[in-house]
Amino acid sequence: MTDLLSYSPEEICKLLKISKGTVYELLKRGEIPSYRVGKKIRISQTDLQAYMHTTNPVQKSTAPIKLGSLEQMIIENQGLIICGQDIVLDVLTRYLEKKNPMLRSLRAYVGSTDGLLSLYRGTANITAAHLWDGETGEYNIPYVRRLLPGQRTVIINLVYRTVGFYVAPGNPLAIYDWPDLLRPNITFFNRDKGSGARVLIDESLRNLNIDSRSIKGYANEGMSHIAVASAVARGIADVGLGTEKAALQVPKVEFVPLKRERYDLVIYKHDLEKSNFQTLLSILRSVEFKDEVKGMGGYDTSIMGEIVGEL
Repeated sequence: MTDLLSYSPEEICKLLKISKGTVYELLKRGEIPSYRVGKKIRISQTDLQAYMHTTNPVQKSTAPIKLGSLEQMIIENQGLIICGQDIVLDVLTRYLEKKNPMLRSLRAYVGSTDGLLSLYRGTANITAAHLWDGETGEYNIPYVRRLLPGQRTVIINLVYRTVGFYVAPGNPLAIYDWPDLLRPNITFFNRDKGSGARVLIDESLRNLNIDSRSIKGYANEGMSHIAVASAVARGIADVGLGTEKAALQVPKVEFVPLKRERYDLVIYKHDLEKSNFQTLLSILRSVEFKDEVKGMGGYDTSIMGEIVGEL
């Protein structure tokens, strides 16, 4: 399953404006393919778009909906498509639905670079980012300028996180800094290109004039912090890079802090005054939400909800 965005039968009801019974009948007949995650039924974005492209389930005489218009439908109906991978975004989605049950908020589990490109292409209206620029030392703002040229955007802090190395308990190979990765007895486990962690790795090595091809295992990639931490825990690699939060979730991994990073939300400026985005801001600035995120461990919520940049 390659889709990063999927829907429940209840969400399909609202998107297609048909009854729950009709949706389940379509699923039963296989007209809309589905799969299970535990006991829950999920429908992939690709399968739903294909169904919408071949037929209009409400009025068959009307023209088929074009592929790629599903995101536009959600956004035009005051819904939110949120890109990013951190668990804080899942908690935020739950708060959004609790605050306003009519507000549809969907998650796309993509990295920072792909999230900004989705915002630029109009297939998302909020994206999280933690992209460090090695020339300026700034987070996110230089990349928003490059990847959303000519667009008026607002950058709002979500959390600060600590990133560092995942190593075996006791750090037996004494891995503390980037040059240690060059040692021939050390195998590294990388993140995928476009992710914030991968950008930090590549930019840091470039600043130190370290050739990544000299690092054993540099081509090995994990799609999340948890995947990298798991690789170290299982002995597949000696070291990887990710957040402190992921290290707290994976047994047999020790965390070596390297850098404090700013994890922000990026939205279009013209969206800021809309009611759904005002709901988002009110949650970010609420004591209840801040306290829950802080209590999860690994997050600094001191400036959560503050505007840290406008372009």
